[in-house]
Amino acid sequence: MSKRIVFTGGTGKAGRHVVPYLLDKGHTVLNVDLVPFDHPGVNTLIADITDSGQMFNALSSHFGMDEFATGKGPAPIDAVVHFAAIPRVLIQPDNETFRVNTIGTYNVIEAAMKLGIRKVVIASSETTYGVCFAEGDKDFHRFPLEEDYDIDPMDSYGLSKVVNEKTARAFSMRFGADIYAFRIGNVIEPHEYDMFKDFLADPMSRKRNAWSYIDARDLGQMVDLALAKDGLGFEVFNATNDTITATMPTAEFLAKHCPETPVTRELGEYEAPLSNRKIREVLGFKEEHNWRKYVSV
Repeated sequence: MSKRIVFTGGTGKAGRHVVPYLLDKGHTVLNVDLVPFDHPGVNTLIADITDSGQMFNALSSHFGMDEFATGKGPAPIDAVVHFAAIPRVLIQPDNETFRVNTIGTYNVIEAAMKLGIRKVVIASSETTYGVCFAEGDKDFHRFPLEEDYDIDPMDSYGLSKVVNEKTARAFSMRFGADIYAFRIGNVIEPHEYDMFKDFLADPMSRKRNAWSYIDARDLGQMVDLALAKDGLGFEVFNATNDTITATMPTAEFLAKHCPETPVTRELGEYEAPLSNRKIREVLGFKEEHNWRKYVSV
């Protein structure tokens, strides 16, 4: 069923693929960002997520000039997808990254809840697993990395995402809402598959990403599935593709490269160490863009 969706951060690396996917599925989308998104059928409302008043306004707004014709005021919004953030460390100072990401997420979810919107999808991150932006060569606690893992980042970005998950959980409990947090893996756009030859040639260069990734278009499918799935309350999902970015079977690869890290269950032959088993089983995700379709091995 088509929905009216406010999408924060639709101009970013992931959003510029997810928003068109949602449009193709029949949804109506208002992009809320600091930078316009030049795509047919999408208006951008320039707004700052760190300003609570702007978020209340954005989540109770017309989506376009044509909607004034109804004479009934802004139509109800069905869902919010919140991707807007400072996207990694070393873009702005650490304290600013933490401030924007945590306060921004609080403001977006609070506005949604108090305006009666009961479906929110937020972008968490693979960095919550603690290795991506770690100081030095930090090992994972265990494999596979699943949603019950003891997440322990030491950087400002990963920490902001941990806080955002807790914020989402609190609002979900308070308002009885469905708020799903996606721990998004390394986002790969369609033109970026040339990088995989280097990934395969230097396997340990991918340790910080747990030898996993998410095709931006498959992320669109995941968001669409989340919008359609009601009644889960607060949930966390790893948002990654199915398979490891290596030519060796996963168990063999991990035994060779991470021999001291426990493996707590049997892994699929080429299952990604940052496992998407939950999102496949609960939301019904079916991968369309396996890297092997685009890279000769």
